[in-house]
Amino acid sequence: MHYINHENNQRLIPRNLSHLPTMSTPSLIPFFLLTFILGLASSTPSTAAAAATATTKPAPLVFPLKKDAATNQYYTTLQLGTPPTAMNAVLDLAGEYTWLDCSSYRSSSYRPVHCNSSRCEAAGSLSCNGCYGPAKPGCTNDTCGVYAANPFLNVLPGSGLAEDVLVLHSTDGIKYKSTSKYQRFAFSCVDDGLNGTTEGLAKSTKGIVALARNPASLPTELSTQLNLPRIFALCLPSSSSGAGHGDLYVGGGPYTRPPIKQDLAKSLLRTQLLVNPVKRAPVYSEGEASDEYFIDVTTIKVDFAPISFKSSILTIDKNGVGGTKIATLTPYTVLHSAIFRPLVNEFIKKAMDRKIKKAAPVAPFGACFDAKTVKSGAAGPHVPTIVLVLRSGVQWRMEGANSMARVSKDVMCLGFVDGGSKLRTSIVIGAHQMEDNLVEFDVGSSTFGFSNSLLLQNSSCSSRS
Repeated sequence: MHYINHENNQRLIPRNLSHLPTMSTPSLIPFFLLTFILGLASSTPSTAAAAATATTKPAPLVFPLKKDAATNQYYTTLQLGTPPTAMNAVLDLAGEYTWLDCSSYRSSSYRPVHCNSSRCEAAGSLSCNGCYGPAKPGCTNDTCGVYAANPFLNVLPGSGLAEDVLVLHSTDGIKYKSTSKYQRFAFSCVDDGLNGTTEGLAKSTKGIVALARNPASLPTELSTQLNLPRIFALCLPSSSSGAGHGDLYVGGGPYTRPPIKQDLAKSLLRTQLLVNPVKRAPVYSEGEASDEYFIDVTTIKVDFAPISFKSSILTIDKNGVGGTKIATLTPYTVLHSAIFRPLVNEFIKKAMDRKIKKAAPVAPFGACFDAKTVKSGAAGPHVPTIVLVLRSGVQWRMEGANSMARVSKDVMCLGFVDGGSKLRTSIVIGAHQMEDNLVEFDVGSSTFGFSNSLLLQNSSCSSRS
């Protein structure tokens, strides 16, 4: 039995028809899955670090991050293939498979991953792909089938998993100190000329860098194959200028941001990473746990005052509803209405105590202010601080640079969005709230670390040239 993806000339042959996945609709962005059914094979990553040949401790890896001003998306540049081709791709903390538009990609070292190979099984293959067109990257027979998830589209094209050479940069925490080549980087190819798969992504980009817990995501693959700790960290830049950049670190610290001299890894505040027991990705199996990143927020304060709402919506129930997750493709933090309303009310009250004047709301925000009445501080606008109190008692403080969004010369707004009363995840922490904070995802020990605003230490995630 064959299922044909007419979007990209792919023939998809399910690997296991007796274990068909349940198709889902994510809580914030709907997906309309194509008319093929994919069989999801569950697996665990290989424990063999085949590419790690050095006897010394491997150095952490670093990828430069840029911010796209038009979309508020964050992307890195992957140097792939032979000869190397620079491919910009957007970061997605929920992304399971790194995928790229290969419509103009040419490489002599490109190799499709066979659908019956151990590499395919370790990646959690969905199908076995064939192709009706001439062989090229993204169109090959007997190829490990995955999917290319773009949350801005309502289609989910199948694609083939491949391997190629990836240029890597290691770091000592201060500078990019050496360059090497990883021969077997796995990613999937799609042909954007046929299906517009990159629609909604920043114009300079050609795909998605997957950062989820999935075995095929970039940090999981590199950590596993190169014998690095299962840790990655983000320093998202607030500036979209070309003067500096942020960083994606793979393999742990040290982390140093000029002019700070000490290793930030030693001063991070830490809390537990939670696992949502119910997955709601574009394709999933019954009983499969989420591979997104959840933390346990217990209280929210404005300055020192806790806001009042039903605390049970902060917990994840047996159906996977509730809780707090972290997302790079959500520009501003989205809150359940039961949290949003008291937060806005308390923030306005305390802002007015500071003689800050209200302005007419500007969509999608619910509270806006006259920028001329807002003073500036070390960490941006001098406004009430929003504090997320986490299970361990540590506090994630969101200063003005992270809590406020400038919408015009004269108006700035509280950068939080009302997600309604049926929001599946009660709090989705957006990328704006993470800018100029170093945030670390230690998957190996299931902990989340954060620095609070680096602006308070006269640093940032846009400070390097």
